[in-house]
Amino acid sequence: MMIRELQEQWERDYLSEYARLSVDSKGRDREEPQCDLRTVFQRDRDRILHCKAFRRLKHKTQVFLEPEGDHYRTRLTHTLEVSQNARTLARALRLNEDLTEAIALGHDLGHTPFGHAGERALNDLYKDGFRHNEQSVRVVELLENKGRGLNLTVEVRDGILNHQTSLTPATLEGRCVRVADKIAYINADIDDSVRAGLISENDIPKEISSVLGHSYRARINTMIHDIIINSQNKNDIVMSDEVKEATFALRKFLFERVYKNPVAKAEEAKVGDLIGGLFNYYYVNMDRLPEEYTKMVADGQDKERIICDYIAGMTDQYAIHCFEDIYIPRAWSDI
Repeated sequence: MMIRELQEQWERDYLSEYARLSVDSKGRDREEPQCDLRTVFQRDRDRILHCKAFRRLKHKTQVFLEPEGDHYRTRLTHTLEVSQNARTLARALRLNEDLTEAIALGHDLGHTPFGHAGERALNDLYKDGFRHNEQSVRVVELLENKGRGLNLTVEVRDGILNHQTSLTPATLEGRCVRVADKIAYINADIDDSVRAGLISENDIPKEISSVLGHSYRARINTMIHDIIINSQNKNDIVMSDEVKEATFALRKFLFERVYKNPVAKAEEAKVGDLIGGLFNYYYVNMDRLPEEYTKMVADGQDKERIICDYIAGMTDQYAIHCFEDIYIPRAWSDI
């Protein structure tokens, strides 16, 4: 028996009745021979981990634009924290940890430079709107591998698409990632905001801290434990009412004190000008796009959509470099 088949048998014997087994995957858009070592979801995880879009996450903003310090989150460290939270949930609930990890690692591949400020800028510019969860799916279905995509399974793509709070993934593994994403960004953004001096732990309302805890570690511990306890033997991933209400209250506190804070957001007004400048330039000068993007336009794909693809894939520093190259005059030099 192959190693993959042994792993598939282990899943049958051990995982919850609510888990998505590898052998029950709905498959890929393009059929492929099975790997002798890895299940379909393990292969998806590895493909995401090794793709270029994943590597670029290390140079994309999470919340703070160009922070002075080495310990602020980036989009990559956020992704790893989501993965860890989601895997802890999946393991405790006997769900498919490989599927969970693949979704978690891929959920933000389509995020723009400059975090949600960049996303809002592209959403305002593109006639059909821009949403990073949909862009993440576009990355794995089309943009990676020079138009061939990663050919991921249906379940992984579904989890990536539906990781936002307002959407519902088809698998419990996807739902683990959806709630793990919220746990990660709420607690990390509190931690980074304390580090930046925007708030202190004492600013968090007592009615929230009394439920969730008085530190970064305590809050994550409370949320994870609460979900595991309340989701045991259920076909859903849920929090208790008390912890859910406190979590949403903490998120509201973040919006009021951090996300809308003029100190933290002082540079964001410039993001719209930068993204808009790039978009308008490439709209007129499509020949300045890399060949793989101009080819998609030649094949009949929407011109504005392709410009969004290119800009969304940029890191913060590369977007700044492109803007400077286009709009900032260079000093003359002797030849």
